[in-house]
Amino acid sequence: MNVALYLVSTPIGNWDDITFRALRILKEVDIIVYEENKTGSTLLSHYKITDKVTETLNEHNEISVASKIIRFLKEGKTAALISDCGTPVFADPGKYLVKMAIEQNIEVVPIPGASSIIPALIYSGFPIDEFLYYGFLSQKSHKRKEELRKLKNDERTIVFLETPYRLVPLLKDIADILGANRRLCIPFNITMPNETIYRGTASELLISFSQQKLKGEFVTIVEGYREQRSK
Repeated sequence: MNVALYLVSTPIGNWDDITFRALRILKEVDIIVYEENKTGSTLLSHYKITDKVTETLNEHNEISVASKIIRFLKEGKTAALISDCGTPVFADPGKYLVKMAIEQNIEVVPIPGASSIIPALIYSGFPIDEFLYYGFLSQKSHKRKEELRKLKNDERTIVFLETPYRLVPLLKDIADILGANRRLCIPFNITMPNETIYRGTASELLISFSQQKLKGEFVTIVEGYREQRSK
């Protein structure tokens, strides 16, 4: 295989959602770089990928570990980067490693696979010919509200990521700033046996989620601004 940094997408919940190509790459590379040792080693064990040199790269050590991986690649070895789940780098550590590889003229090869964002968008029923991926809003309430104010009149479907324990505060801010009648779609635990799709207005979902204590991963899809609905 070519000397390269392979960015390998892994399942977001269902073990069956991995490609033949991803498995082949993980079996053939010289070193596998993962975000967390427990999650990464569990994944490799599940697919019976053993006797591999591994390295942990996260937000605390990315610069030092990235330099180590680049030296490894410069020696003619191959490396695969995986995140805890889904597509690496997208919302996970690894950007610095990719940047270094490009600067060193090392080939970077993405291996596509599972992602929570595209399924969430197509679940929503909202227009997706244009959409805005915003990712994570600020953890600070006043900054989060300021960000939402800037998005209030955006007509594109908007994609937000958030941690489970901040879903209710996010819904409250969406209802207060984007409007109580703004429609949302929130898929929970995509690809898992308990996958559930929640649809409704911001105020309806705020009440629903305030009464539940759901644990799991989710994506929040917000319908774009519609003038007639805002009146």
